[in-house]
This record gives sequence, C-alpha cells and structure tokens, in this order.
Amino acid sequence: MTPARLSALVLRSVDRAVDDGRLPAPGAALPDRVVVEAPPARGKGDYATAAPLRLAPSLHCAPGALARLLRGELAGAPGVGGVEISGLGFLNVTLDAQGRTELVRALAGDGTAQPSAHEAPAADIANWSAVTGDDTAALAVRTEASSPLFRVQYACSRAHALLRSGRALDVEAEPGAGGHAYSAPQERALLALLADGARHLQSGQERSAARHLESVAEAFHRWSATCPTLPLGDEKPGAAHRAGLALAEAVSAVLVRGLSQLGVTAPVLV
Repeated sequence: MTPARLSALVLRSVDRAVDDGRLPAPGAALPDRVVVEAPPARGKGDYATAAPLRLAPSLHCAPGALARLLRGELAGAPGVGGVEISGLGFLNVTLDAQGRTELVRALAGDGTAQPSAHEAPAADIANWSAVTGDDTAALAVRTEASSPLFRVQYACSRAHALLRSGRALDVEAEPGAGGHAYSAPQERALLALLADGARHLQSGQERSAARHLESVAEAFHRWSATCPTLPLGDEKPGAAHRAGLALAEAVSAVLVRGLSQLGVTAPVLV
C-alpha cells in the first residue's frame, strides 16, 4: 500500500459516498490526489493524512463526520490494518502485513535504480552544497559525524553491499518472506520514511528532499544495527533474512533515485 494508492482509495471512497447519497455532491472539483505522508508522531500509524479537513469544505460537511465515514471505508480495505481519527479531522492509517509487504515490493521497484561504481567527490560536494547550503569544507570531511552527504552516500552503498553479500550467500531478497510483517518499530519507522520519499522528491523543493534522504539514512542505520539481514556465524539463511534484504533493496532504490535527482553520485562500497 503506497501513499499514492491510499490517496486514490480515499478519493474513491468519497466518490462512492457521493453516489449513494451519504455525502452531498461537491460544490467544487475535488483534487486529483490527497497528501499522504509519514505520521508526525511515530507509533500513530504508518501513514497520516489530513484529507477530511481538506475535502470537507468542498463536500459541505464537517471534517469530523467525513473522517468517521472515511475511517469506515478504509478500515476494510486490503492492506489496511486499522484507521484512527486524530484531532479535528486527521486520519492515522496502520498497514497490515500484506500492506507493508506490497509497499516494500513497490519501493524496491524494477531493479533499474543502480548505484554507480564511479565517485566524483568534488562535484558531489558542490551539488549537495548548492541544494542544502551546507558548508563545503565540512562536507569534504568524509565521516558520518561531519558530513550529512557522506551519511547518505554511505547508507546507499551499505544497502547495496548487504544485497551483494546476500547473493554471495545465495540469499535473495523476498518481500514478506515467511509471512514477515515488518512490524518492528525500526522497520515501521524506516518504511514510513521510504514511502514518504516520492512526495519530497516530486515537490520541487530540493533542500527538503536532501534532508529527507538524511532521515532515511539515519533510520536505515538504526534498523540495520538492530535487525540483522544476513546470517551470523553458523546460522542458516532463513525467511527473516530474505525479508530483511528486500527492505535493504527498497532503501537502496530510494536513495539511488534521490541522490541521482540531486545530481549526486550514488556510490557502491569497494
């Protein structure tokens, strides 16, 4: 369940309710999509949307009433585990195992987003600085503590290295392998940020997109430190490893696309 798919589901639910008389006909054209984003507060679902607040004026109804209607519509949709109303008209949507697995698969894409084996540090620093305003001298210090650019590039190369190591061990990425639900807090936090990436990259706000990539990189490092994706020692490869590698594949794809859009190399570890 991607944000785009959830947005379409919200609008289809509104159309159905208008058609069967549960909602009055809109007094103005409804938007083509509603904003679905990572929730401001972790633990409040996988997605958040203010759709009831945004759509209520055009539908001549109260935001709270629209929120209750949409909660009922969305709660039974495939991939949705639960929906809660927050405040005057916000919805917090929690995905189920099916929804998260579909999201991982969609984020990983078709495998065409590949990192580059050739780095151009000077150009990367200049381009990142032009977008973010970060000091070029600080960016030139290639450590995670000193350079946000390095943190993002390292996360990208690290995710790719996990996939390469998995293949060397005959462990292939498989979203949701063995019924893996991606329900650990670190997995959910990382997935929410990955899903929110398209919104940032399509916004035209490159500085916001760069800062979002930093958040993804930090969430990836927290996840990889607590949820091993490769067998350790004499451990045999299992479903959890295949599912974890699928999430690493999604991280790699999102970071490659983001860095490339900003004119920055998406490197591999050598």
